[in-house]
Amino acid sequence: MITRMTNTHGTSTTGTARLLVQCPDQPGVVSAVSTFLYQHGANIVQADQYSSGGGRGRFFLRMEYDVAGLDAPADEVAGRFGVEVAPRFQMEWHVSYSAQRRRMAMLVSTADHCLLELLWRWRNGELGVDIPVVISNHEQLRRDVEGFGLPFRYLPVRAETKAAQEREMLGLLRGQADFVVMARYMQILSPGFIAEFPHAVINIHHSFLPAFAGADPYGQAFERGVKIIGATAHYATEELDEGPIIEQDVVRVSHRDTRASLVALGREVERSVLARAVRWHIEDRVLVDGRKTVVFR
Repeated sequence: MITRMTNTHGTSTTGTARLLVQCPDQPGVVSAVSTFLYQHGANIVQADQYSSGGGRGRFFLRMEYDVAGLDAPADEVAGRFGVEVAPRFQMEWHVSYSAQRRRMAMLVSTADHCLLELLWRWRNGELGVDIPVVISNHEQLRRDVEGFGLPFRYLPVRAETKAAQEREMLGLLRGQADFVVMARYMQILSPGFIAEFPHAVINIHHSFLPAFAGADPYGQAFERGVKIIGATAHYATEELDEGPIIEQDVVRVSHRDTRASLVALGREVERSVLARAVRWHIEDRVLVDGRKTVVFR
């Protein structure tokens, strides 16, 4: 199946374009893409590729190129790529532009460490995004969010009001957010919500998945006496804690650690893992392949 995925915010005349491709592994893909870009005046500034091999493997490609030298508007060149190159190789492809900032909405509950890490990096220019809203099912983090000059929306939720609360969240997000980050948002999103943002809801889970999925992973780790704990950033899917993994990391622990010290150590890992995953998503370095990802760091 050939899928054309294009930029949703118009064309760009500055910066770079990022072309992501995946298709059946076959000879000639890199040559065809690079020749096409050369013929249209593109200067390729970065190229990454990977083949899963095995005879019936998939090929993954990320090319970043300057748009200033193109012989036609960037979106027009992308359109030609979709006609002249993509069908020959059964490509799924996507083009985005570095000059156009993604809109990142955030969902939080009461824990502040992941939220503040992302907001600090955003304020310091490390995350090139706009943040239209931070939504929470608790009031505790309002002052922190508004201190960064960002809108905070409190949408409480109970079992009997969950469907209505999600509808209200979607009302705030539709047309305003390109992707959503669950920065320790301690609610399970419905399949309907996830479907609104396919491969665009990033969750941080406080364990090294697939170990200790579900609730209280630090408590589970303490009871098992593990020697490492970790964190996992992944795309949320209908299956709880089963989405494609973007990034993971671990820290060593010992029998001397308490449940509380595991939580404290884990927070450090969670913050850095989530920040890396968000940055790679923004920079179009993540390609989803079924239940897995290919990440060009």
